[in-house]
Amino acid sequence: MRMVIWNIRYGAGAGAAFNLPVPGAGYLRSNRQNLSDITAFISATDADIVGLIEIDTGSIRSGVNQAEEIAEALGHYSIYQCKYGEASFPKRVPVLRNQSNAFLAAPRVHGERFHYFDTGIKRLIIELELDDVAIFLVHLSLKYRHRQYQLRRLHELIRESSKPVIVAGDFNTFWGDDEMYLFREAARLTSANPDNMPSYPSHAPRRELDFVLYGDGITKTGFDIAQTTLSDHLPLIFDFEISTSG
Repeated sequence: MRMVIWNIRYGAGAGAAFNLPVPGAGYLRSNRQNLSDITAFISATDADIVGLIEIDTGSIRSGVNQAEEIAEALGHYSIYQCKYGEASFPKRVPVLRNQSNAFLAAPRVHGERFHYFDTGIKRLIIELELDDVAIFLVHLSLKYRHRQYQLRRLHELIRESSKPVIVAGDFNTFWGDDEMYLFREAARLTSANPDNMPSYPSHAPRRELDFVLYGDGITKTGFDIAQTTLSDHLPLIFDFEISTSG
């Protein structure tokens, strides 16, 4: 199976033009061509599962539900939810309430669940359940203390799973794998990126913010960080097999 994990920055693009005429201006406008290019890139990977961080699900900014549009182009179906807490202030604000995370998957998914962290602004955890594996998609807090609380909650969910587990997403780990080490050891997870290749920023990568971690019962058959500047993050491509042994 192949999985792609990518923070697409709401399809808004990257580079110098993103910060014109003022820093961050790109967050306020639609970029249909960039979204089309992102869709074409994902389609070319021929992924079975796509986990997308920072996707717009229909605000006035984008004018479309990006999750549904990309999924339709792939022949997948989409699972998405606002990334903020259910009773949080951002969920009541236009544009912010459509800032989401999403799974796009081929039609052999058993089910999905939405969990929430108790701390941080970005709280959503999407659990995608296939017949033989559970995959968790996350976007952790920018604050170190909050990330540690979130990792503890994530460990609890992993421990409760009766299936092999994959955990992936944008972990905002400014200290890279050094920050993830204790969590990985406690949860018995292996990084698909043992060489700690950076994924951010896309034009000159120097930080390992994005991870794919996998547990017992999962065998890695390939891993790559694709080079593209369609977002400020680079996409992670993970090929794996699921053990069928008892």
